[in-house]
Amino acid sequence: MGPNLHQYLKEMNTEVLSKYNLMSVAEGAGNSLQDAHDMVDEDRNELSMAYAFDAVDIAKRNGYSVLHFKEVFSHWDSAFAQKGWISIFLANHDQARLVSRYGNESPAFREVSAKMLNTFLLTMRGTPYLYYGDELGMTNAHFTRIEQYNDMPTLNRYKYLQMHGGNLDSFMTEIQFGCRDNGRTPFPWNTQPNAGFTTGKPWLEVNSNYTTINAAAQEKDPNSVLNYFRKMVKLRKSTPALVYGKYELVDKNNPDVYAYTRSGRDGRFLIVLNFTNHNTTYNAGVGLSKRQTLICNYPKPSPNTKLKPYEAAVYRIL
Repeated sequence: MGPNLHQYLKEMNTEVLSKYNLMSVAEGAGNSLQDAHDMVDEDRNELSMAYAFDAVDIAKRNGYSVLHFKEVFSHWDSAFAQKGWISIFLANHDQARLVSRYGNESPAFREVSAKMLNTFLLTMRGTPYLYYGDELGMTNAHFTRIEQYNDMPTLNRYKYLQMHGGNLDSFMTEIQFGCRDNGRTPFPWNTQPNAGFTTGKPWLEVNSNYTTINAAAQEKDPNSVLNYFRKMVKLRKSTPALVYGKYELVDKNNPDVYAYTRSGRDGRFLIVLNFTNHNTTYNAGVGLSKRQTLICNYPKPSPNTKLKPYEAAVYRIL
């Protein structure tokens, strides 16, 4: 955020960006909401959208607060409700896997929690960014030897602890959760050697669970994370309110459930997301006697205001 930043951005927009039908993104949102608006508001003629990083640090190895999660995303939405445009994301090349950080990678809950997180990303205002493999519910690699990692900050930290008598076992546990190499393993296309990604030697080992989590298997399964993801993309693209509509938080103080409405000319929609591994309930804030289920990550949505573990549903309020 140097003193000449906006001068440079305006010049770049005038000389290059404005001449093409393209989208530009600020990798970062400055030091304040005003900084972000100054970069992306339409009348500024600089960039198209901001990429705010507040949410990527929420997830911790010992868990995170759903209340804080809701607060962060509601804050950014309110700040850009009238002007400007933002990105919506939970994963990128510098983060470990989505489902391992914000969901539940255990066999019992991996698929349903991955679907829940993708439901969130595809029903919020802003442009959603999805990182490769999250449409499959890829998990962290859980490497057990430091030699399996390539990330230089991780290797340097390990060497430092080694030289100064640090707790290497604790560090290995830490990076199994948070090291960005977890999100950089080769994409698992099928069950062939190296997950069908290459016939050579990949820069990182493939995730050992590639024989069960791969694109080929999920293509064949109508209930897979991949095919649910496709249904969510189709729903978003056919429902303008999920893209541009008004966002309103529901049941704000519920520590388990993130619920909100999106409203536009095409109607009012209720999104309910259970971020926990147990049954729970929520206060819908609207009458549910007449509601149309548009999508749910279980075969049937729970009745009334009950939710199963990691249940996600999108309803049209009639």
